[in-house]
Amino acid sequence: MSKRRWTIVVVPQGSSATKIIELSQTALKLAAILGVTLFAGVALLGYGLFRRSVDIARADRLEQENTSLAGDLDHLRGRVTVLSDTMRFLERRDAQIRLLANLDPIAPEVRAVGIGGPVPHGGLEVSEDGLVGRAGEVRVDLDALIRRANLLAGSFREAADSLALHTDRLAATPSIMPTAGWLSSAFSRMRSHPILHYARAHEGIDVSAPMGAPIEAPANGTVVSAGWEAGFGNTVVIDHGFGIVTKFAHCSRILAHKGQKVTRGDRIALVGNTGLSTGPHLHYEVHVNGKAVDPRRYILPEVITD
Repeated sequence: MSKRRWTIVVVPQGSSATKIIELSQTALKLAAILGVTLFAGVALLGYGLFRRSVDIARADRLEQENTSLAGDLDHLRGRVTVLSDTMRFLERRDAQIRLLANLDPIAPEVRAVGIGGPVPHGGLEVSEDGLVGRAGEVRVDLDALIRRANLLAGSFREAADSLALHTDRLAATPSIMPTAGWLSSAFSRMRSHPILHYARAHEGIDVSAPMGAPIEAPANGTVVSAGWEAGFGNTVVIDHGFGIVTKFAHCSRILAHKGQKVTRGDRIALVGNTGLSTGPHLHYEVHVNGKAVDPRRYILPEVITD
């Protein structure tokens, strides 16, 4: 059986002669295979060129992103440096505030723990452009700043509590002369009583003043007693807290009442001559933890109390 053959007739335009091409089935198959192979090659080449263009575009985009990230990291590192300088200033202020608050400075080893810090586990990975390493350094700096900030926050809270307590204690400490006058009898462990004529302790000071002169609270506190007391006449007693109690005797009139809250400078009574007294004056006592002390130790110059 003869092999099949394929005839291709090419009829050109015009007067040119018609061409007849005869192909065997084998040649036709070879041509088809060659065509498919050529198409596949062209397709693969086109895909490769497309992928290459995509990779180049991606590389360009990544390079732009890395450049932008590098700029952001440099800006962030600059801000971290500024923040670190601010933290150092706050640490110096903290030391001053702790001194004012009567607190010991933060121990160097404690402050060192707050400032320092370990490098991330395994060290810092450094890429070709160093971005990973620089990002790791910034993270370490931020971690250290956070620890320093927490340490300072705790220190400021402690100083604030101490200052508040100190302020309350100062407000409760008698610091002014309760009335305007002159000292007629000083504090004494033993003196001759002007009326009873025998030696006895004089646990306060006597301030001679005109009848009816105002008597003011020398510090913040609560009136715990306001009434007549044998020997002292009309008497006011104020508990200032912190173990401090003041007493005002021989008043002509009591203006405060038991349980009343008073502040430094409030009028609590008027100078008088009640009880065992030889003339209008104020008998003023200060007791600390149940023990009488010389009130003059607590009277500060006006320039200080103002």
